[in-house]
Amino acid sequence: MSLPRLPLVVTADPELLDVLLRLAAAGGTEVVVAADPAAARPRFTSAPLVVIGADQVHACVAARLPRRSRVVVAGRKPWPPGVDEAISALRPVDVCVLPDAEAWLVDRFADGPGRPMGRILAVIGGRGGAGASILAGGLAITAVSSGHRTLLVDADPMGGGLDLLLGWERIDGLRWPALTTPGGRVDPPALLRALPHRGDLVLLSFARDQSPVVPGEAMAATLDAGRRGRDVIITDLPRQLDDAAVLALQSADRAVLIVPAELRATAGAARIVQMIRLHRDELSVVVRGPAPGKLKPRDIAAALRLPLAGSLRPEPAMCQALERGAPPASAGKGPLAELCRRLVRDLVSERRVAA
Repeated sequence: MSLPRLPLVVTADPELLDVLLRLAAAGGTEVVVAADPAAARPRFTSAPLVVIGADQVHACVAARLPRRSRVVVAGRKPWPPGVDEAISALRPVDVCVLPDAEAWLVDRFADGPGRPMGRILAVIGGRGGAGASILAGGLAITAVSSGHRTLLVDADPMGGGLDLLLGWERIDGLRWPALTTPGGRVDPPALLRALPHRGDLVLLSFARDQSPVVPGEAMAATLDAGRRGRDVIITDLPRQLDDAAVLALQSADRAVLIVPAELRATAGAARIVQMIRLHRDELSVVVRGPAPGKLKPRDIAAALRLPLAGSLRPEPAMCQALERGAPPASAGKGPLAELCRRLVRDLVSERRVAA
């Protein structure tokens, strides 16, 4: 039986530690304590919440800990010299000034032990036109049809827009530009309510007439809201990884690369794999047919040194349905729907519990 995953507190300040332990207890959870980044590193990415004491901010910046969501810098002001500047290098983070924000931090701790957290699956194309957006959309539609509250995140600014893919371009709700204003905290339930939604599917996509840049803080807030308010989060990520995409990639429970069954596409995907490996170890591949050179999916997976998550055959009827505005996999049958059902089932069977 695996041990529960507990919030991680990083501080060597005994007075601050006493305060944080008291707040964690008020939130109904125990914590793991690390005195410095070296001690924190083994649990840094897996902890449901990381609270860094103001005394360890400079050390955490120097240690180059991986980017992730749900990180809080906590302490009493005045900070040690230079901490405000160092916090900028750690972003995305929330800043918790004690004692004023004690109630807020208790709420963050209360999201810990025993609370089920949404599972994130990241989708990346091995090349342009590989079908990542269709796979991401199909996964989201399938997750909802399987009874899961789902958030679909369009993080690829050059992908054409998942709202168009779903036929949602006229649905009211916030797009990325509305989330890019720095400062202030985002209430997760309020964020999810403000996004375009139908039934149990919520979408965050781009506005075509505004900047496509996604700040890391906006991505962190979105993933936090998804973890706490949805069962499944599907992220459609760009091949050129910006800060927000790196954060989403590192936060994902599973990541899938989709590659056409072509030699040049496989060679190009190998470069994408190298880039992804800088940020995460777990990665599998979906191979999309047809295969003009008769390449087999298992051969492509072997060439990329990735486990094969599945393969897709051509679906002319689905392509025609997409042109008419029908979302991918909405019919619930065919190779895409079958693959999506299996990927969603595998994802939620290991549904994360924050503990």
